[in-house]
Parts: sequence; structure tokens; C-alpha cells
Amino acid sequence: MKLYYTILFFIFGTVFGSFFNVVGYRLPNNLSLVKPGSFCPNCKHRLKWYELIPILSFVIQGGKCRKCKQKIALFYPLMETLCGLLFAVSFLTFGFSKELVNALLASSFLVIVIVSDTKYLIIPDEVTLFMSVALIIFRFVTQPLNEAFSYLLSGVFLFFVMYGIMLLGNKMFKKESLGGADIKLMFFVGVSVGTILGLFSIFLSSIIALPLSLVLYMKSKDNVIPYGPFILLALVIIILFKISPDVILGI
Repeated sequence: MKLYYTILFFIFGTVFGSFFNVVGYRLPNNLSLVKPGSFCPNCKHRLKWYELIPILSFVIQGGKCRKCKQKIALFYPLMETLCGLLFAVSFLTFGFSKELVNALLASSFLVIVIVSDTKYLIIPDEVTLFMSVALIIFRFVTQPLNEAFSYLLSGVFLFFVMYGIMLLGNKMFKKESLGGADIKLMFFVGVSVGTILGLFSIFLSSIIALPLSLVLYMKSKDNVIPYGPFILLALVIIILFKISPDVILGI
């Protein structure tokens, strides 16, 4: 039965991943999520339902648009696969529990931000607001008021911590060191895992981002690095590996 649900979560994850591709592409370009329907960005061909099956349509069509034969970026099915895997691993880790909701929200946010931030260096405020409000509602519905308020205060605290890091970075490097969207992300992180793990996520995301940063810096000192995906990747790692504040304090 657990295998059945795991497969189901993977399938649902790929479907949501397909939608998150749309969100990550359209919102930064000020396009509606509803109209027009999905289309080929090259020839504007309106895609039929059988051209929108996550992963399978890409494989069956040989990675090309059925009409103009333009290659479809491998990036899109990879995001669908990633989302499917994250949903499946979230279920395997937490089963049907309230922690599963937190894991799914963080995983969903990660996929959207990978698409929008790596392609356009934009994290849409609409997405951050929606995810944060959804998580706050989840906290207040499923937990005692004092615990829910504690998570909310953690979000506010981490927002100002990251804001302080930005001010320090701006002063040190004499230019913008962090985007405003990255600072807003930390509010979500705080509401998701609390203060201690939220602070650890800043450290972990920096460690994960360091190799890429060094490579890009050696190529060009003017390269801008999308930091948002690393923040949320660190958050997802903390959640899925069940890293606890006691472990961090012990280290």
C-alpha cells in the first residue's frame, strides 16, 4: 500500500511540476496563469491535452514541438521529475501527517523558484505571499496558538536577520549583495522550521552555493547568482532529513 501511495505522490508531483513550470515562466513575464492555454513559445501552437502529459509527452515527441519541430528545453521535464521525486520522498518520509504538508509546500516553492530565479532572476512576490499565507494558516489550524505564534515570530526574526546580512553585504561590496526576494524567502523559512533551523539554513545554503559561486566568479566577476533556489534547497534538506534544533545546537 505504501508503494502505491508513493507512486501516486510521484505522479501528482509531476503534474504539479508541470504547473509550476508555467508559474515560474509566466509570472516573471507578467502573463496570466489561466489565459492563454499552454503553447509552444516558438510557433505559438496551442498544445493539446496529450501534449501536456508530464515527462511522457516529452519522451513520445522526441523532445520536440509536434508542429514546428523546435526542440523543447530538457529543463522542463527535469523540473517535472524533480517535483515528482520530492513529493514521493516527502510521503515516504512523513506519511499522511501534518509534517507532510510542510514538506510539500517547501518542495513546491523550491521548484517554482528554480524555474523563475534561474531563468529570470525573479522570485514573484505573489508566490512568496501565497506560500507564506498557506503555511501560516496551516500552523494556526494544526498547532496550539502559542506554537503557531512562535513560528510566525521566527519568520519575522529571520526576515530581519537576512535584511541585516544584506545591509552588511552592500556595505562590504559597495553594491547590491542580496535581492529583496531572498530576504522575503527567509520569512517562509522561519515559519516552516523555526529560528534555529532557519539560521542553520542560511549557513547550509551558503555552503551549497559556494562551489557554483566560485566557478561563476572565475568566469566573470559580474555574474549574478540566483540565491533563492539554494535557500529553499537547504530548507528542503533540513525538512526531509529531519534535522532537529537539538542536533544543530549539539554541533
